[in-house]
Amino acid sequence: MNPLIVFKIISILCLILSAFMIIPAVIAFLHKEDESLLSFVSTIGVTAFISCIVLFATYRKKIEMLSTRDGFLLVTLSWLLASLVGAMPFYFSGSIPAFVDAFFETISGFSTTGASILTDIESLPKSILFWRSLTHWLGGMGIVVLAVAILPMMGIGGLQLIRAEAPGPTVDRITPRITETAKILWFLYVMFTIAEALLLMLCGLDWFDSFTHAFGTLATGGFSTKNASVGHYNSAYVDAVVTMFMLIAGINFSLHYRLFTGRIRSLMRDSELKVYLGIFLFSTAIIAYSLYGHTYTEISKCMRFAAFQAASIMTTTGFANADFERWAIAAQVVLFILMFVGGCAGSTGGGIKVVRLVILFKQAINEMKLLIHPRGVFTLKISGSMVKKNIVYAVSGFFFLYVASLLLITSVVASGGHDIVTSFTAALATLGNIGPGFGHIGPTENYSFFQDYIKWSLSFAMLVGRLELYTVLVILMPWFWKR
Repeated sequence: MNPLIVFKIISILCLILSAFMIIPAVIAFLHKEDESLLSFVSTIGVTAFISCIVLFATYRKKIEMLSTRDGFLLVTLSWLLASLVGAMPFYFSGSIPAFVDAFFETISGFSTTGASILTDIESLPKSILFWRSLTHWLGGMGIVVLAVAILPMMGIGGLQLIRAEAPGPTVDRITPRITETAKILWFLYVMFTIAEALLLMLCGLDWFDSFTHAFGTLATGGFSTKNASVGHYNSAYVDAVVTMFMLIAGINFSLHYRLFTGRIRSLMRDSELKVYLGIFLFSTAIIAYSLYGHTYTEISKCMRFAAFQAASIMTTTGFANADFERWAIAAQVVLFILMFVGGCAGSTGGGIKVVRLVILFKQAINEMKLLIHPRGVFTLKISGSMVKKNIVYAVSGFFFLYVASLLLITSVVASGGHDIVTSFTAALATLGNIGPGFGHIGPTENYSFFQDYIKWSLSFAMLVGRLELYTVLVILMPWFWKR
């Protein structure tokens, strides 16, 4: 491994992060939020000072080819340090007095989970709320991907970073050069964000609420500036816009690139996209049917709330426009099942990912075929292409680790005396980067009541889930550190 190169790149990432803090600092200055302004200036100063010292100490060390182990270590440390740095404005300003809460809120933002410990969101300064939403947006496409996009000197070893950070079982290169791929991904990400913000402004939202909710939507994060989340606006138009962009954010961004370049036929052949949209439409229909005549008497309202909440949970965004714990049991069961799905590979969504579920399902079918035809040869294909055995093995291993981690985290939460529904969905909502769950962490509640050790455990779960388990868990293995 090359620890000096790792620390050098991390210091560059911290400088990038501190540069983004200038935006909320300006907002704090314009709104005369003195304590918030001081907290941002202090954080920027301390981060920049330490980063410059590290850069000066390692300036002779050229950024060469990074190994896979370097990539895993770099990405994990980047997310941890970004969360530590990002928590400082919350803590220094007094907006979140306890550091464990500030760290929980920040890693929830960077991991695009949307789980919150805040009990009164609207009482916070605008600059703090903007930074809270901006952590979502930066974490959505990935801080490391951002670095690869704007720092050509990292382009040589960029694939190792993308491979360690990218959500999904494989890395889909849009262009031969990974640096160009990262730039295209960020361009699409920015364009979608601006488009949603403009549409929300046409719905009557001001620029602040429009952009903060666009940040949360495209990152599939779910942080809102309102206590009642998107339900605060009680607008069918706002719900429709947010639903549409949640679905867009849950789709593989390489498919968006193909669409923009006119390769529409490739979208029609994509198996994961078909299953993704199929699950959404089927779930929406079931939820709407269960709501009709009980919760709502108008079919349009049933479809509106069903589509919004199905998209929110399935894509792991976590926005809410209603208290779904008051809905019919059938609707709640569908939403619970959707918590296990997630978005597409290569999207900003969390969870298991649709393509993994498709691979597992097809592999199960092949295993049943082998029972009848022991000498048969059955290939597993996705979108017309054969899936290699090593990918199937990796997906199977991922699923086992996901379930094992889920049970372990559930046990930790339950050890604090919390009921099984709250414990299990808290583990599922953090590991899957979803945000709200059931029980005491429903859409109208938060995570503030948990003991500190549980908050630290759930913070770790958010990190593990965001980095697709292997990236974080592999560096905890003793053999990772052996030559």
